[in-house]
Amino acid sequence: METIVTLSDAQFKNANLQTSKIEQRSISSVLKVNGRIDVPPQNIISISAPMGGYLKYTKLMPGMHLNKGEVIAVMEDQQYIQLQQDYLNAKTQLDFMTNEYQRQKELNQSKASSDKVFQQTEADYNTTKVNVKSLAERLKLIGVNPDKLDENTLSKSINIYSPIDGYVSKVNINIGKYAQPSEELFELINPTDIHLALTVFEKDLNKLFIGQKVFAYTNNQPDNKHECEIILIGKNLSKDRSTEVHSHFEEYDKNLLPGMYMNAEIEIKSQNVYALPDEAVVRYENKLYVFTKEGNNQFAIQEVKTGDSENGYTEIISGEQLANKDIVVAGAYNLLMMMKNKAED
Repeated sequence: METIVTLSDAQFKNANLQTSKIEQRSISSVLKVNGRIDVPPQNIISISAPMGGYLKYTKLMPGMHLNKGEVIAVMEDQQYIQLQQDYLNAKTQLDFMTNEYQRQKELNQSKASSDKVFQQTEADYNTTKVNVKSLAERLKLIGVNPDKLDENTLSKSINIYSPIDGYVSKVNINIGKYAQPSEELFELINPTDIHLALTVFEKDLNKLFIGQKVFAYTNNQPDNKHECEIILIGKNLSKDRSTEVHSHFEEYDKNLLPGMYMNAEIEIKSQNVYALPDEAVVRYENKLYVFTKEGNNQFAIQEVKTGDSENGYTEIISGEQLANKDIVVAGAYNLLMMMKNKAED
């Protein structure tokens, strides 16, 4: 294909050509990155049975949503009965010791009993109070309200309740299995603070800032954009010269699960770049071109490399080489067709 096209006066008139100088404009570029959904440690909750026991009942499955206060498991063990019995016995003993303490106190004041007897009674009374308090706290630890416990409410089973509104991420036990006190039965996720951990390379880090907008999407739903905001930019670089940039979702979507991979676009404000109207750039055989005015009704085709586009303008890389040229900004496609037809004749 020839690089110069010469038009007759009639062709020039019909082509409706307009020329202009290349100009500098501020064009936003888009940084495309990827990452995965993450949850901060404070929003991951491990559930265990503080005293151990056998799992009698649960309906939990990974992905299931839970409400705060909902029963998520029932544990069963003989030691629960023993603890409740010890508390009730200690409480009864405390009632006795309270009366005995008052009686000995009055006798001691009237010198009807020795100081030694009163001091021993006082010590026993205080010891029993501590024992009742300690047992009450252990009952609270397994979810039993000591104020509502009596001989009619003794039970070998205890309930485990969800401490959050969230969902189940792991179930590590089955019904009938014995769990040690340190064993994790379930893992729950509080989704209110899930965030997107993006991998960004060192060369792009200076383009980012806290509060910058991010639009994330999955491969399955590329049109469903989730707006995020950058909240943390990592300071440590990995071996491949990248770091993690954390962004927070503006609105929580329950379909977004920890570990899910996502793509993201970050809008970046560029410095002024050389740019031309979009219609000035034409494509031919998978290459991009512009036309420059070389003389009276003469135009030259010149290959260019382009960058980002915004608001009807496209960045021309190394555009300073065209700085003194009159460039066709309207009718470039007509010129291309004329040049192509001439080449085919």
